[in-house]
Amino acid sequence: MTNISSNDNKLDFASVQAIITSENVKVHASEAHGVLTGLVCAGFTFEDQSYVALLDDMLDFTTQNNEDFPKAVKAVIKQMFSELWTDILDDAYTFQLMVPDDDDSLVERGNALGHWVQGFNLGFGIQQKDNAVSSSEVKEVITDFAEIANLSNELEEDEDTEQAFFEISEYVRISALLCFSELGTLPTGTSATPNIDSNNTIH
Repeated sequence: MTNISSNDNKLDFASVQAIITSENVKVHASEAHGVLTGLVCAGFTFEDQSYVALLDDMLDFTTQNNEDFPKAVKAVIKQMFSELWTDILDDAYTFQLMVPDDDDSLVERGNALGHWVQGFNLGFGIQQKDNAVSSSEVKEVITDFAEIANLSNELEEDEDTEQAFFEISEYVRISALLCFSELGTLPTGTSATPNIDSNNTIH
């Protein structure tokens, strides 16, 4: 099997955002992860190394000196890409959105989810611009993601909103896997894509 990732120290939202912020790069970690996921789920190949330049162009990375993003940020993007492939191909479906954890406020998590789906649609659209989306399910996902991107910043901190947020997040996670199942391109030497039906149920 293709060796996709050998790093046991997996990235999380807080660590990635801390690195980006410390390097004075103005981008949201969730959006960067969303862009990479969108690219991959629309058919971007593991072997294609142009994703760093694509991400730079799409998110218009800027630093205080208006230079390309620093080596530390480039390194974290490469690790993010590698871990994304590991998770999205995992039979246990360990793929997760890169958003703040449950200890953060609903406002922060809602804002991050909005950034993530916005990034996904951006990456997906760039990769699919010359190809027709072949199913109504995928078209519906992209439409839903555009609506989710407008999540209010005034989410109330209560159990009902918490439950609703969990359900939306899970829908986004499963929907990304659905897109990969239909449009993703497997790395050389890997097994079949996840089998996900039109009801977003993993088999």
